Amino acid sequence: MVPGADPRRLGDAELPGFTRLWTAFMSARILMAVVILGMHLTVHIWGRPLPQWVLVACVAYLVLTILVRTVAHPQGPGRPFDAQWLYTVGADLLFFVALQSLQSVGVNYTPLLALPVLMSAIMGTRALALGTAALVTLALLGQVVWSADLDRWGSTTDMAQAGLTGGGLLILALLTNQLAMRLAREEGSARRNRIEAQVQSLVNGMVIDAMDDGVLVVDTDYLVRTANPAARLMLGSDREVTPDQFVLDDNPAWVQLVHIARETFEDEPIDGIEITLHHEDRHSSRLQVRTQRTPTVGDSGRCLCVMFLQDLREMEAQLRTEKLAAMGRMSAAVAHEIRNPLAAISQANALLEEDLSAPGQLRLTAMVRQNADRLGHIVDDVLDIVRAQGQSEPFADHALDLDAAVAGFCAEWAAQHGAGSRLQVHLGLPEGDVAVQFAPEHLRRILVNLLDNAARYATRREAAIQVSTQAIRHGPVLLMVWSDGAPLEPSVRRHLFEPFFSSESRSSGLGLFICRELCERHGANMGYERTERIQRGSPVAGNEFFVSFRRAPGAYTTTFMDPAV
Repeated sequence: MVPGADPRRLGDAELPGFTRLWTAFMSARILMAVVILGMHLTVHIWGRPLPQWVLVACVAYLVLTILVRTVAHPQGPGRPFDAQWLYTVGADLLFFVALQSLQSVGVNYTPLLALPVLMSAIMGTRALALGTAALVTLALLGQVVWSADLDRWGSTTDMAQAGLTGGGLLILALLTNQLAMRLAREEGSARRNRIEAQVQSLVNGMVIDAMDDGVLVVDTDYLVRTANPAARLMLGSDREVTPDQFVLDDNPAWVQLVHIARETFEDEPIDGIEITLHHEDRHSSRLQVRTQRTPTVGDSGRCLCVMFLQDLREMEAQLRTEKLAAMGRMSAAVAHEIRNPLAAISQANALLEEDLSAPGQLRLTAMVRQNADRLGHIVDDVLDIVRAQGQSEPFADHALDLDAAVAGFCAEWAAQHGAGSRLQVHLGLPEGDVAVQFAPEHLRRILVNLLDNAARYATRREAAIQVSTQAIRHGPVLLMVWSDGAPLEPSVRRHLFEPFFSSESRSSGLGLFICRELCERHGANMGYERTERIQRGSPVAGNEFFVSFRRAPGAYTTTFMDPAV
């Protein structure tokens, strides 16, 4: 509440403060009225009888204070002489001055006059406060003049006493009003600062929630006070199961984060460290972690550790996209330039092969034909990448029944390659309940490429190649292709999805790269892990490529048709 403010401009946040003051003063007036009535009744019953009008006035004042407290509603400070002050400050002045003037029981009522002065000084304007104090002063001086007798010295003393009391009330009104105005300004400033802080906090929360990087706020007890959605996704934390605040010690997969928080509290913040979180029900997460330590809060000596988490797979994908942007344009131009002379070479070789009959010469033309076909496949792969990157067809338009598509493609591939019991398919999605955002032909190409790679390096044993699907609760849908081949060398793993990199001399090195590009075009992720699967009743380590799909929002479902039908 700001003294002197227009009630029509009084904010909704300021009116409750004025109402609380109003209620306090109105309750004090009721208490004062009860005390005065009780005192007069006591004197009337046990002492000397009082005039009837005195008791009636006391009762009327009590009834008025109760009515004002229960019925009247404060309207804000308003103008200096608003109507609301008539039945509050005005009634008090009239009642107290009347008691003081008549001296019904021989009691000095002058201290009671401070109540309306304080009320007007704290709740009203400066003009109202000074006006009330001036009225009290005039009333005291008028009482002295009215009751003046022949004793000039006594009258002068009473006059000086009344003037001194009035002057003190004027000073009290001025100082109290200035203090009330200052407190009101500070309260308004604090309220505005609090509102601005709340708005800033909401904005910060929205920004943090929308960040692609994860943010964790951890205290010295390893309690996670705040975790944004990106951090929960990286940690594999389900909001329906894991509460808003949880302890890092609760999950063995988060042990490395506990060590990082401990080092941050004991030593210095960590500028950047790469870790891998091994989850039980999903694939591991490769993260880069940076930490900052907040200053000590209060006298407790406690501080907070803020962790910034970045998904290395997404960082690598973004970096790869930036690096390959220029190379893609150059490769497309080179591929187009190679295509025409390569077609001429193939055609000339075919014509030459028709005129030759010697076995040695035919072997040479066959070598030319094979290498020309190989170059043609490389050119087609490069152009496929350019076409995939240039297409603008939204991936959300494809809602694919993953289990049905995987079963059909695997059956087709097994029939073509005679896989037999070497290939096992485990479909783990709820029947007809999970669809993913992906184009069927792109899924066919990815799955065939992964199966070809698995068949090339896997053993001939039963269940040497295993294809499975899995739906993470409130998370992505996974497709895994596992084979029991030898582990990949670290140098191969580092460049596994890079273009033109291959451990075989006759491979273009574009297969996995194209698969990952197609996945990213549809909002999916592709990765590799060395995992164990059950083979003939015992766990066997092998190479697993997995694709993490987005769940389809239900645009429409592309029903897979078995090619054999």
